[in-house]
Order: sequence, then structure tokens, then C-alpha cells
Amino acid sequence: MADADTSKDYPRTPDGRYFVVRGRLWRLSDPRLGEAERTHLVDRLMTARRAVGAAKLADAKLALRKARADVDETKRALGERGPVWWDDGAPDYNRRMATNTPYAEWYRSLEALQP
Repeated sequence: MADADTSKDYPRTPDGRYFVVRGRLWRLSDPRLGEAERTHLVDRLMTARRAVGAAKLADAKLALRKARADVDETKRALGERGPVWWDDGAPDYNRRMATNTPYAEWYRSLEALQP
């Protein structure tokens, strides 16, 4: 989910590690990546995601496995999966509901601001 500027559409946690979609935390890309590298990886991710869609339409199981592996490899290179990119020992809450994490109070404060 690093393909868009998530700060415009989805709230980011105060520590900049996650953005929230429908109450779920999603790990952001490693901020230490250079802009050119990040752009290259995002382009690669979008290509791999399109390949997943094409393989599904074609019912091509081998191609689907390869495309999904490409998505996973690229998301790991972006820092969105695999080992965390921060070094303070904090656990990873990727894909968890914000209300079930230490971000719960912060997330509830956002919900309180909604009309």
C-alpha cells in the first residue's frame, strides 16, 4: 500500500510507522529509502500487482504464484513486510486493528474528531 501518498488519504500513526485503513494498521515504507529507490520499488510493486490480476483472470496458477512472490519480495524491499525498519525494539503491529494495539487511544481520538 505504499503506492500513494498515504498522508493525504489515511491517518499516519504519530511515530510514522503505520497508516490506518478501516481501522487496520498497515506498515509504511522504510523512510530511509531514497526517493529514486522508493519510486523504482513502487513501480515494481504495481507491475507485480497487475501481474497478479492478469494471472487470476487467466487462471494461470504458476504465473499467479510467481506474481505473488514478486509482490512479497518488493514489499519486503520497501520495508512493508519482513523485519521492521525501526531499531528501537518496538514490536510490529502490521495488519492489526488499531484498537487492539498501543495505538488504540490515538486512534480513538481520531474517531472522536469525525462528524
